[in-house]
Amino acid sequence: MFRREQSEPGSVASLPTDVIDISTFEQILGMDDSDEDRDFSKGLVYSFFSQAESTFQEMDENFENKDILKLSSLGHFLKGSSAALGLTKLKDSCEKIQNLGTRRDETGMREEPDMDVSLKKLLQTIRDAKNQFGEAERALKRFFGDVSSQEK
Repeated sequence: MFRREQSEPGSVASLPTDVIDISTFEQILGMDDSDEDRDFSKGLVYSFFSQAESTFQEMDENFENKDILKLSSLGHFLKGSSAALGLTKLKDSCEKIQNLGTRRDETGMREEPDMDVSLKKLLQTIRDAKNQFGEAERALKRFFGDVSSQEK
């Protein structure tokens, strides 16, 4: 199920359940003073947006330098932040980046001896993570009512 029945901004029913774990996100919303005053959760989410953008920038730089251990570290870092907000698809991709950066397969179960294979998989997984971030960012901006007419 991609969307619940309601879709007005500010309603968790408007969030795509394949992108955001509603239960986890509702725990974040529970820290707000009220349903009308979402300053805490909005600040947390928008801080994450900035953090993710700078982390993806670092990933791009480290990919160019073929520093896969740093990519693993960045994947681990972003995985934790994503999980805390309930961004399940992004969390899963970040875990794959973490595993691939240690020369293992996406699951972390098997070693990957070929650096070129690791780099190719890392490139695709980073692209996937960026797309998943964009999807989550758009959904959360709609939730908080911060969407330009072009993004709707």
